[in-house]
Amino acid sequence: MMPAARESLLDAAYTALARRPWSAVRMVDVASAAGVSRQTLYNEFGSKEGLARALVRREADGYLAGVERALATHSDARDRLTATAEWTASTARENALVRAMLTGCWSERLPSPTLSAVPSSSAVPAQRRADGPLPSPGDFVAIVRDRAVAVLSGPGVHKAETADLARSCELVVRLALSCVAAPPGEGGVKDLVRTALPRQMA
Repeated sequence: MMPAARESLLDAAYTALARRPWSAVRMVDVASAAGVSRQTLYNEFGSKEGLARALVRREADGYLAGVERALATHSDARDRLTATAEWTASTARENALVRAMLTGCWSERLPSPTLSAVPSSSAVPAQRRADGPLPSPGDFVAIVRDRAVAVLSGPGVHKAETADLARSCELVVRLALSCVAAPPGEGGVKDLVRTALPRQMA
């Protein structure tokens, strides 16, 4: 299947989910909205659960790609971590699937695919990828922390400094997640992060 057709099926599923609970989303409607047959949809994703896993995986990838962009946007470490925290909070506010993945709180409106890998009979590589394990909230904290550390720690950084940096990065991710659960007041995420980070962070 062409990647464009796969994307349009996932877009159609995402749009359907915005309008009604996942339990009321019908495969035939998703296929019709994407302009393909229902059989094509089943060939690609195997089942409604397979479609849900692929959709969750895509939204996770989109969130993590945004983390990479936030970390690459600035030269100052504090600005990079602030941008990462703001991206995390804003994406979770706007995207119910990202919010559920980051917090572990799946509402009845959403699909709730199991996080562990599921057996796959499909030969489609993308499908096998969606059948793999999905990140838990703790996994996301570790992934974002480790990516931030990789970007922010230059060559010749001592092990102790890297450990401090990892703690700061994890703190920022956890602060951002707390802002998802309980949105901050005036000054928002930026003020919280800047207050929490050590001043000497360059």
